[in-house]
Amino acid sequence: MPPNDNRIDARDWSRLAVLSILWGGSFFFNGAALRELPPLTLVFLRVALGAAILLPLLRMQGISLPKGMTGWKPFVAIGLLNNVIPFSLIVIGQTFIPSGLASILNATTPLFAVMVMAAAREEALQMRRVAGVALGLLGVIILRGWGIETRAEQGLGILLCLGGALSYGFAALAARRLLKDSPPLGTATFQLMASTVMMAIVAGAVEQPWHLPMPGLTTWLAVLGLAALSTALAYIVFFQILRRSGATNVMLVTLLIPVTAILLGWLVLGEPISVREIAGAVVIGSALLVIDGRILKLLWRTM
Repeated sequence: MPPNDNRIDARDWSRLAVLSILWGGSFFFNGAALRELPPLTLVFLRVALGAAILLPLLRMQGISLPKGMTGWKPFVAIGLLNNVIPFSLIVIGQTFIPSGLASILNATTPLFAVMVMAAAREEALQMRRVAGVALGLLGVIILRGWGIETRAEQGLGILLCLGGALSYGFAALAARRLLKDSPPLGTATFQLMASTVMMAIVAGAVEQPWHLPMPGLTTWLAVLGLAALSTALAYIVFFQILRRSGATNVMLVTLLIPVTAILLGWLVLGEPISVREIAGAVVIGSALLVIDGRILKLLWRTM
């Protein structure tokens, strides 16, 4: 269960870093796959393949499927709020705005999570955490650059991505209330199975993917990366952090995603890092220290 003081231990900080890499890749995979696939079909393939990858692991661990409608209700709710709504809104939003701006808007997730959890009286509204999240969002904007264009569709894309971030905030609340005793592997698999059924209906009704031409190899590789890394593996890590450190803390990953994306570009692709990006990363790091609170308490004691 999460600690009462909302702090994150070293193990979960490392898991947040891993999760930021896994989820950061989703923006790249989405951008590549959207060249040949419509957005709702892409979301369907993401959750369906993710569930298919996790099912054998579920059997190996001896975890049973939920029983009856009562057993499946929590996972339908989580699948809707954590997969179907945000994945669809963000992927559709990425057809109107660049991936960099989408990642900035995604970084508003912890702010929404803090507000939703406080409104539901699940967690106290600590001004230290609100200030830290706001500072982190400023760091993301500095690091990424605002990047707003003057196209008419830009506003719609921004609203869609913000809607996805808000849905993640409600997903954090639902997960805290409904999934206290569910193992991370089971939770990840069951929510993806429920999401697969919902997305099959939505994508089938709106886009009729069986009429689409067969995508190329590059698109299939992007879909596979999206399903295996950014969905199946990522959600196992996500629910591990959720169970140990709490719903609001796990959403801090969205502040780390732009940092890890730039570091990977530097390490793997040899891309240069600008002074602006370094400044943004420093601001984000400072924000995470403020949110964690231990450094502030230590400084206060030494004064």
